[in-house]
Amino acid sequence: MSEQVLDSLVIGAGQAGLSSSFHLRRLGIDHVVLDANPEPGGAWEHRWDALVMRDVHGVADLPDAPLPEAVGDERANTFVPAYFAAYETEHDLPVERPVVVRHVRQDPDDPALLRVEAVSADGDRVWRTRTLVNASGTWRRPFVPRYPGQEVFAGEQLHTVDYPGPEHFRGKRVLVVGGGASAVQFLGALRPITDTLWVTRREPIWREEPFDPEAGREAVAMVIERVQQGLPPRSVVSVTGLMLRPQEAEAERLGAYERLPMFERVEPDGVRWADGSFEAVDVILWATGFRPDVEHLAPLRLRSPRGGIQLGSTPGTATESVVDPRVQLVGYGPSASTIGANRAGRTAAVAVRRHLRP
Repeated sequence: MSEQVLDSLVIGAGQAGLSSSFHLRRLGIDHVVLDANPEPGGAWEHRWDALVMRDVHGVADLPDAPLPEAVGDERANTFVPAYFAAYETEHDLPVERPVVVRHVRQDPDDPALLRVEAVSADGDRVWRTRTLVNASGTWRRPFVPRYPGQEVFAGEQLHTVDYPGPEHFRGKRVLVVGGGASAVQFLGALRPITDTLWVTRREPIWREEPFDPEAGREAVAMVIERVQQGLPPRSVVSVTGLMLRPQEAEAERLGAYERLPMFERVEPDGVRWADGSFEAVDVILWATGFRPDVEHLAPLRLRSPRGGIQLGSTPGTATESVVDPRVQLVGYGPSASTIGANRAGRTAAVAVRRHLRP
C-alpha cells in the first residue's frame, strides 16, 4: 500500500476529469488522475467508426485549449481522443492508466482520509487521499430495460455502446428503442438505408423554437433541482425536447419518426403489443441511455433515500456531496455535458481547495 497521502484524487480522464485536473494543478493541489481506459479520450475512444465530427452534437473546449477546427469528415473516435491526449501532454496532467477503481471507502487507519482501491496492469493498488473528484461519467453503465421474452429473441440485440455504424444494419429490419437524442440520430442514419421502427415509453416532446442560452439555463436548472433533492439525475435533453438536424431530414421524409408505443413482450422473431399486434424485426437497438458510473462509491453510502446522490444547493457547493463534502461529483446530473463538465471541473477544484484550506 502506498504511504503517500494525496491532497486530491480524480477518477476518470474524460472532459470532466481533465478539466478538474487542470484547475487542481492551477491551484497548486497535489493530485493524481486514474483512468480506466488504456488510451486518452474518455468515452470518445469507444464511439463507432462511422460517427464523424459533423454529426457530433458538440464538444466544448477544454480549459485554456481551443478545440482544433474540424473539416467534418474526421472520425470522432480519433479526432477527440487526439485532442485530449495533446491536452494531457501540454498541461502535464498526472494521469495514470489503465487503472480501474473498484472501491472508495473510509480509510480504516485515519478517518480524515479516503482509501481508493483499484486494479492496474501491475495488479491491485491503493491510494489514500484527503479529497476525491469523481468524473467517471456514464459510458460503462449502459441501461437496458427488462421485457418478457428478451432472452429468446433470435435476432441481434445491441445497445448504444455496441453500435457498429449504419452499414452493419443494411438490409435488416431494425427496431430502435428509446426517446432521446441517440435514438433520433440512429434513425436518421438508418432509415435511408434500411427499414426501421421506433418505439418509446412516452410520446416524444419535440422542440420547434430555437434552443437559445436562456432555454439552456432553464433546462440545466431543472436537472440541478433534481440532484439537490437527492433524486437520480435525468439528462438535459429529457427536459429540452428533441430537435431534428438537417442530416435527419431524409429519414423524417421516409417516416422514421412516426413513433409507436412500447411493446409488451419480445418473441423469437419480433415484438408484440398488448393489443395483440406484432412486428417482425431482425435487430433491436436499445438507445435507452446510461446510468451514472458511481458504484465504486457505494461504501461511502452517499445515496439519499430518494435514489440519487444529493449535491449542494449553492454555486460553490454544486458538485459537492451533501453526505461527505470531501467528495465532488463532476459529469453528474447538470454537468453531464461537455460545457457543464468544464464548469464543474473548476467548481470542484475550488471546493477541494476550500476543504483543504478552510
